[in-house]
Amino acid sequence: MARWRWRRTSLGGEADRAAFRALHNASLASPALREGLTSASAERSVGHLRALLGTPAAGLGDTSGLLAWDGLGAHHRSQLATTISQVAETGRTMIVDERTLVCDDGGCQVTQAIVTPLVVEDTLVGALVVGAPHTTGGLVRAADEVASWVSGQLELAELDLSRTRLMEAEVRALRAQISPHFIYNSLGAIASFVRTDPDRARELLLEFADFTRYSFRRHGEYTTLAEELRSVERYLLLEQARFGDRLQVTLQVAPEVLPVAVPFLCIQPLVENAVRHGLEASADKADGIGRLSITARDHDQECVIEVEDDGTGEDPERVRQALAGDASMDSVGLGNVDARLRNAYGDDYGLVVETAPGAGTKVIVRVPKFAPGVQV
Repeated sequence: MARWRWRRTSLGGEADRAAFRALHNASLASPALREGLTSASAERSVGHLRALLGTPAAGLGDTSGLLAWDGLGAHHRSQLATTISQVAETGRTMIVDERTLVCDDGGCQVTQAIVTPLVVEDTLVGALVVGAPHTTGGLVRAADEVASWVSGQLELAELDLSRTRLMEAEVRALRAQISPHFIYNSLGAIASFVRTDPDRARELLLEFADFTRYSFRRHGEYTTLAEELRSVERYLLLEQARFGDRLQVTLQVAPEVLPVAVPFLCIQPLVENAVRHGLEASADKADGIGRLSITARDHDQECVIEVEDDGTGEDPERVRQALAGDASMDSVGLGNVDARLRNAYGDDYGLVVETAPGAGTKVIVRVPKFAPGVQV
């Protein structure tokens, strides 16, 4: 009979345990620093930085002074303001001794301090302060390394902010592309029912209000597929009020994909293109009908959404130009949606367009059910 003996695993020697502690403290400080250098983020991270350095005190400041302090010697904070300003101007690490850190407490463990700059994209944004009984070459090097790591986290925060600003600008641009003719024609269609069918006019007016409220909302990069499709449904109700039986829509959605997070306004522009192109071809058909189908299905770890019309189709080269962001192409937001999908999920998740002249168009959107940093 085989016998198994459970043994408690070890982190190894003291060097291994020290490395683990350092990594652990760095991981605890990182989330706050990724929010940028503010009083709140400094307060939340400075304690972990002090633990990482193993010193009695540590502080974080911007170019105007200290934002947060942790550990002993808090009474020295005001004495360090001038040094922080000098470091911000020169970009060089400075050591402060007893002549600056004047103290009546004979037992004070913070008699010297290292002040080292924080740099983001070649711009000095603040300083890391390390307080200790005395400074050594090793401690200075450690302070410089930690300051370099903090600068890296702050630079990532700046990149995140730039990305957020870019996404917001792209959504604003997409909103500006929502056809003014659609708004005008929708209101005209609603007005046509005021006398003949006031109940329907009232319902359509409410749908129009909900559609515009959703399209022009100002919060959140992402929404659920359910919310996005609900807005698409409102759009199609308004279009069908205009075109009647000339526009036929088929919608098939798997319930399990409705909670999936998707970029805001990523489906509606595709549907608007499909309606436009489908109706363009309907006049040449024997039955005069433009057909549109929207499907959303569950596929392993992904949600697959397809928007297809039986319209005129398009030259694939023109589609490539539209996906590249060519504003001269008659395609509402195709390049915008493609860019936002790639920014959110990576280049493997760009739009796939299947089309040819006279063959209609199918646009395929794939999104992962779960992705880091993507949440409603």
